[in-house]
Amino acid sequence: MRKILIPCDGSDNALRAVRYAASLAKERSDVQLELLNVQDPLPQKVHDALSEQEIAHWQAGEADLILQPARQILDAEEVQYQVRSRVGSPANEIARHVHETQCDAIIMGTRGLGPIANLVIGSVATKVIHLVEVPVTLIK
Repeated sequence: MRKILIPCDGSDNALRAVRYAASLAKERSDVQLELLNVQDPLPQKVHDALSEQEIAHWQAGEADLILQPARQILDAEEVQYQVRSRVGSPANEIARHVHETQCDAIIMGTRGLGPIANLVIGSVATKVIHLVEVPVTLIK
């Protein structure tokens, strides 16, 4: 079974990556898809005001909200998938997830909203490419 990770931030390009991954999964029965949303850590002021359980619940809710359009696409295509979420720096958490779950490849959208050096593919995508040792397919 070939496990493909699709990091999803809710952007149009990320949803295009989901559609592309769905088309691959429909063509090949040996493909397993994993959706991943990475939430940024909350500011210290929030940690001071809320319990860890409240923070975890809020972050899980945010991840579910962001992943809902991607889930709708995969459900409509009748493709099997797993849903995951993490908290931290997006590129680092994507790389950590790939390593921990032994993903074989990544298909991800690019936003291209980073600094001038990263205008073409985006800073998160650039970092992911440098941090992982699996093939990365970028979708614009």
